[in-house]
Amino acid sequence: MTNGLDHATLKEKQRAIRAGFPETMGLRAHRALSWIDRAEQCGEDHDGRFIFLWIAFNAAYADEREFQAIAPGERAAFADYFGRLIEFDNEQRIYKALWQQFSGPVRLLMENRYVFNPFWQYHNGIDGFENWEDRFTTSARSFAAAFQSGDSARVLSFVFDRLYVLRNQLVHGGATWNSGVNRAQVRDGAEILAFLMPVFIDIMMDHPHENWGRPFYPVVE
Repeated sequence: MTNGLDHATLKEKQRAIRAGFPETMGLRAHRALSWIDRAEQCGEDHDGRFIFLWIAFNAAYADEREFQAIAPGERAAFADYFGRLIEFDNEQRIYKALWQQFSGPVRLLMENRYVFNPFWQYHNGIDGFENWEDRFTTSARSFAAAFQSGDSARVLSFVFDRLYVLRNQLVHGGATWNSGVNRAQVRDGAEILAFLMPVFIDIMMDHPHENWGRPFYPVVE
């Protein structure tokens, strides 16, 4: 990992400080780290790495509210989580990753219609998405404005909107494993997640008593 964080480093830190974690935080860190560990074993299997890292992301952020009758919606939950991460990212590690290391892959992701949900809504004949190209242009402009103003939380929301479409394609069988089609977005998506997820977990472990939400699937004896 180019950020100096890998599973072994984070696990060592977790073991040293986990006695002071609230139960919910302890569970989140333990689960998310286990999936980061599995992702690291994938080597060049970018599909597998992306999927395992997305599970780590779910383990880190998913709140029980999402499973209740009236959920805030995926994007709203993302935005809430990202806002808290940015608030506690005192060293601006997320900002530096987005603007320096991953500015190219992130921009390519935002320019790719195949990870833009309205494109697929239109392609599948769903009414109301005939203007997907206008939406795509508007989204790109809004992203550029957020990127240029240094609004890291909003940029993360845009990026994960696109990664969520990629996640759906893979998890719901809408792609072929190791396919030659759209390979760059899977590889770049896995690289972005592989860098950001350890940072997310590290920030959470540095602030274990903040309200990171309650996991919906606790350990039940």
